[in-house]
Amino acid sequence: QLQLVESGGGLERPGGSLRLSCAASELTVDYTHIGWFRQAPGKEREGVSCISINSGFARYADAVKGRFTVSRDKAENTVYLQMDSLKPEDTGVYYCAASDISSRYVPCLSAHYVEWGQGTQVTVSS
Repeated sequence: QLQLVESGGGLERPGGSLRLSCAASELTVDYTHIGWFRQAPGKEREGVSCISINSGFARYADAVKGRFTVSRDKAENTVYLQMDSLKPEDTGVYYCAASDISSRYVPCLSAHYVEWGQGTQVTVSS
């Protein structure tokens, strides 16, 4: 079974940067996309950014466009989320997840993802 481990979370001031990593035990051809999701206290989990493992094509939530960048290193089975210009509203638990959907479009709804990591806390506060 695929295992995903997130790291890189922490406390950062507004305007700062963090880089999250999602290390996969293996990314076989069964898995097609990796997504980053977050959940703030009292809110539903939302998609932040999702990327096609093969093509590298990515999608971003409107709230993070221009500030976050997702990338993948296929050789290392790792996906990164570079978060710049952080805002307090970026606070939450960040999860990475893997999808096995075969689609020309990058899915970025949690229902499309079947394997999940344990999450890493990101807190943006002065």
